[in-house]
Amino acid sequence: MTKSGSAASPDIAFAESSLGQRLLKVLAEGSNSQRHIADYLLRHQMRVTAIGIEELAEACQVSTATISRFARDIGYRNYSAMRSAVAETLQAVLQPVDKLRSTIERGQGDGTPAAQSLAYAGANISSAAQAMDQKELDKVVAKLTKARAVYVMGFGLSAHLAGLLTLHLQPFCSQVVEVVSYGGTEVAAGHLASIGPRDVLLTVSFPRYALDVIRLSTFARDRKACVVALTDAPASPLAALSDHVLYAHSTHPILPSSASAAVAVIEALVATLMVSNKANVAKATRLTEAISAYLYGSDLSKP
Repeated sequence: MTKSGSAASPDIAFAESSLGQRLLKVLAEGSNSQRHIADYLLRHQMRVTAIGIEELAEACQVSTATISRFARDIGYRNYSAMRSAVAETLQAVLQPVDKLRSTIERGQGDGTPAAQSLAYAGANISSAAQAMDQKELDKVVAKLTKARAVYVMGFGLSAHLAGLLTLHLQPFCSQVVEVVSYGGTEVAAGHLASIGPRDVLLTVSFPRYALDVIRLSTFARDRKACVVALTDAPASPLAALSDHVLYAHSTHPILPSSASAAVAVIEALVATLMVSNKANVAKATRLTEAISAYLYGSDLSKP
């Protein structure tokens, strides 16, 4: 299973560390309380280095005894030793978004919500740029180009991103199906009923993750389709289900998640697809010519 990103991407670098791999294993196989703790450690590494066991227990809604037991289960003598391991791993893995959050919390809280939102958007896009692996992106483009059909799926707020992605892909793929569109789970399941090994499922999901996304992505994977996820972090439940993952950080100071980096990654993917071969360049040219007559200003020279 191939994932996009490299050691230059802080979130992914932490997940690929020895500690990160242990946490991902717990996230996939552990009990409910263990998964809560592992998820928190993978998403808030910097915060963990600064809080005590009581605060972590409260954040994960478990007891301090459960935190201590968790630390021992993944190979540390106590919580303090585990926290030290997180700090050591973070020395070369400082996250731009977390650095921004810390700056805001240290005294720049007088900024307006709009200014903070824009600052987080910039940091998220910067993180997405660090996580982008051009070779991996090229592999995804190759899969899209050869696919019999490309299915695009997103629920809730991610449905709008899926719609944008579908619109961009349609001129360059043999067949593009927006799985959810105006329907719900039943409609989505119907669209995916005939998915198979020659197809690609592009799944878009960010916190808060929809359970149906996980179930239907698992169905597509079991049918041997290529599953590509656009999601926020290695801790996302989609990461372990997918053949390829494109990461777009979604941290926001007020909203449940931000879509700014996701839109940037969608544009990067489509731009790569558009110039990937001469046929697609020709399609883009014809499309521009076809719609130019309907654009404002095209007939200003006419009487």
